[in-house]
Amino acid sequence: MGESDKIGNKAEELKGKAKEATGKATDNERLEAEGRGDQAKANLKQAGENVKDAFNS
Repeated sequence: MGESDKIGNKAEELKGKAKEATGKATDNERLEAEGRGDQAKANLKQAGENVKDAFNS
């Protein structure tokens, strides 16, 4: 796991932000919550990558 995983995590985070913004704009609470969930999942994955990097340094 490396740079491609980090890029994928960032893409997932951005997708979540877009979903959240769309949900807010359309007053769709489900989509907004789904977007926040996607962002949280991406942030957890990124934290795992950071831990791996710390041990591999």
